[in-house]
Amino acid sequence: MVIIGGGMAGARAIVNLRANDYAGPITLLSEEQHLPYDRPPLSKAAITDEAEPRPVELLDQGIIASLKAHVRLNAAVASIDRAAKQVVLGDGAKISYTKLLLATGAKPRALSLPGGEHAILLRNFEDAVNLRQRFVSGAKVVVIGGGFIGLELASSASARGCSVTLVEAQPRILMRGVPEAIAAIVHARHVAAGVVMKVGVGLSHLTATSVHLQNGQVIAANSIVAGIGAAPAISLAAAAGLTIDNGIACDQHLATSDPDIFASGDCCSFPHPRYGGRRIRLEAWRSAQEQAGTVAQNMLGGSKVHDAIPWFWSDQYELSLQVSGMPDMGPRVIERRTSDNQTVLFHLAEDGNLMGASGIGPGNSIGRDVKLAEMMMAKAIKPSAAALADPAVQLKSLIKG
Repeated sequence: MVIIGGGMAGARAIVNLRANDYAGPITLLSEEQHLPYDRPPLSKAAITDEAEPRPVELLDQGIIASLKAHVRLNAAVASIDRAAKQVVLGDGAKISYTKLLLATGAKPRALSLPGGEHAILLRNFEDAVNLRQRFVSGAKVVVIGGGFIGLELASSASARGCSVTLVEAQPRILMRGVPEAIAAIVHARHVAAGVVMKVGVGLSHLTATSVHLQNGQVIAANSIVAGIGAAPAISLAAAAGLTIDNGIACDQHLATSDPDIFASGDCCSFPHPRYGGRRIRLEAWRSAQEQAGTVAQNMLGGSKVHDAIPWFWSDQYELSLQVSGMPDMGPRVIERRTSDNQTVLFHLAEDGNLMGASGIGPGNSIGRDVKLAEMMMAKAIKPSAAALADPAVQLKSLIKG
């Protein structure tokens, strides 16, 4: 078994292959210099914690040894020879595989405008350390992008005492996947923290020390950071002739168009059986972890269908935002407000099926409700809209009923 990629999907695949009693050789190839490490802290704790940051390892040397896996670092893969069933490294070395897993993740999108090269991207641990060093008290930081990464970086810069401006060309922040009502709460919290929110205005160009907006405004900056989303890392798969469709196209078993090659994590898309076979690609920590469990079984000859309910979270300031399911497939929205500073929205289809839940509140205050909604979705329960809206009704009772 050969795995390309040193993130969550690749690391957990090793664990799951062994958990499924595979006793043969496993080789993981990572282009990074670190052992597989967790990515979510890069935009948050790695920048804001008082202690000097270290990669949060998903597998340390002891665990790797106990799993009898071979992890090769600084191992850039040049190509995949499907006919010979070999992976070709940048130095010309060749590694044969019986089954191959592509867990190449996603790469941050660069700004394609004049001066775009002046914007810093958050790709890896070294980038997080660089931002930590730049985010010092009084520094003028401009963040481009009002999605999750951009907002998390704005929150981190603000926590470090920076003067922060966030620029988003769309009419509001969090346009993709988050209801407007919750996005408004996030927006207001950033404003309360002193972040200047420039929403609905596009960029003209950048210089090393300034951001020029299309309305003529110029924003001075010590550091410019781009957080405008990520693109699936598909170059190896595409060059090998695998089918591409919003990432490496997989079937419901996470197999690619080559039956001996699988994919998991941010790099792949697959038809989700719970959502009418809609092809989706998930950039989420837990999704990568869950897909690793599915793909390990199927690399060993299984036929497990991947049907886990998607779930995502983002921490900003004291607030936690959580989304489960596919809220955009539930046009009827039911609000459940348990206090002034926390709310959960339930997204129902026209037939009453619960398609998604999204919530925001301090700490993990909305975590239980979102989790219970996830359990309802997994059981295809059609909950009463009145019960969902009433904080006096225990959501757990809707599952039991």
